[in-house]
Amino acid sequence: MTDFKEFADVCNQIEHTAGSLDMTEIVSEMLLSVSSEELPVVVHFVMGDVFPAWSTEQLGVGPSLLYTALSRSSGLPLKEIENLVRTTGDIGETAIAALKKETRNQATFSSFMDDTPSLSIMEVFERFNNISRTNGKGSQTTKIKNLQYLFNSATPEESRYLARLAIEDLRIGVGEGIVRDAISKAFNVPVGEVERGFMLTNDLGLVAVAAKEGGVEAVSKLGMELNRPIKMMLAQVTPSIETAVNDLGVVAVEWKFDGARVQIHKDGNNINIFSRRLENVTRSLPDIVEAVRGNVKADSAILEGEAIAVDENGNPRAFQDILKRFRRKYDVETTVREIPLILNLFEILYLNGEVLIDMPLSDRRDVLVGCVENSVRLKVDDQVLTDDVEKVNEIYSAALKAGHEGVMIKNPNAPYSPGKRGKNWLKKKPVMETLDLVVIGAEWGYGRRANLIGSYALACFDPDAGTFLPIGKVATGFSDEQLAELTELLSGLIVVESGREIELKPEVVFEVAFEEIQKSTNYESGYALRFPRLVNVRDDKSPEEAETLERIEGIYLAQKSRS
Repeated sequence: MTDFKEFADVCNQIEHTAGSLDMTEIVSEMLLSVSSEELPVVVHFVMGDVFPAWSTEQLGVGPSLLYTALSRSSGLPLKEIENLVRTTGDIGETAIAALKKETRNQATFSSFMDDTPSLSIMEVFERFNNISRTNGKGSQTTKIKNLQYLFNSATPEESRYLARLAIEDLRIGVGEGIVRDAISKAFNVPVGEVERGFMLTNDLGLVAVAAKEGGVEAVSKLGMELNRPIKMMLAQVTPSIETAVNDLGVVAVEWKFDGARVQIHKDGNNINIFSRRLENVTRSLPDIVEAVRGNVKADSAILEGEAIAVDENGNPRAFQDILKRFRRKYDVETTVREIPLILNLFEILYLNGEVLIDMPLSDRRDVLVGCVENSVRLKVDDQVLTDDVEKVNEIYSAALKAGHEGVMIKNPNAPYSPGKRGKNWLKKKPVMETLDLVVIGAEWGYGRRANLIGSYALACFDPDAGTFLPIGKVATGFSDEQLAELTELLSGLIVVESGREIELKPEVVFEVAFEEIQKSTNYESGYALRFPRLVNVRDDKSPEEAETLERIEGIYLAQKSRS
């Protein structure tokens, strides 16, 4: 069994390594050194995750619970733990500082100072597993006891990374790109094969085990499985309809609904529905479940569509109403009556055991139409093939008149690329361009708003490093009611407080409008937003779906070319 200290030592080495190629080499060597049982755990751990993205398991350890565990492990008052967090600015450094205090019990203190490893990687994983499966009365106490056990068995270096892993924020700059390349290097499997395996499974741990045990052949046999959601293909903004048609030629045009995207897995009469964050939302959407059960004529299928909320006249309701449906856990029947949904299907990825993502869009469309019976609550959305700009403009105008966002313009010859954003799917909306950015920090307000969070630090995403790069703040245009809702939403994500400033776990995505993007040395991204303002809180999007630095740079260069 591999000691957790070995993992912690590797993390420390990576944390002090600047180049991605060097990081990849270090990760590769670690993957080679562990057993097949440990391998998927290490793959997820090194990216700061405990479970794969598709898993329904959630650790559910917030900062307050972690502070309590550190308090009990160290013997320090909770207030002192909070002060240490403010001083160090990092929960990992706080763990070391707290656990070195002489108030720690003598047996544990001796083990800590001797630097004697007593934890294995699998034991840490099992403790985290216990925490995730604990719920109901007394669950908080049980979770704290599991964390106490880990801290009381840890060396200094281990405690730093245990604390960070407990809130799934490892802070060493290793993302999917580095791990993908490390798997390729470690087990001599082409990067393209590793990437495809990841696309089909949404689990780099699973891909790593296949690569270790069976090489290229085993990785090439990996496929999609029902009830294991995969990342959804993404669209990028087109500057104009004319540009899109000129670039693609004949295009497939669909309305862009103002709704919530879902991925539906049908296995006989068993239906599971996943949000674009890959959360299982089946229990909140019983009307959609019944519509799929009655109208999709397939033994097994994986489909995608957009769920929209409608009023008594069939007109689209506000996006926030859709989120009420997705958030609802209790008295779902009442919400179903109050906010009915319509599902517009536009994709099929899998049918009766056959993976379809390599087929051209036009062929997938034929398969989709062939296995769906349209009804009032569920239908295949309308699609038009054309190379006529005027025709696309007509469809665009009709979508806006019906109260929707605009149009999707797709390449009819393109395969489905899970998790990828590119020119095969383009979106056109009339409003000022917006960005989806992650909230990574905030500030408490002044005066009568002193108990409300009133300014929000925003970041874009670096997918290779798995990190979020600051790009600015949004602070204007909020009502007291909105600030109260956001304060409630974000309070449970506070990692560090220092005076009025707050560091937040990167979980919440804001859709932000802006006047322009400017070069800036004030932010790590190298850019800043001019006159940003909040458009929406995108509960349906994961932090990894935030705008990438590459996209920010592209918008900046496009601005320069137009000026």
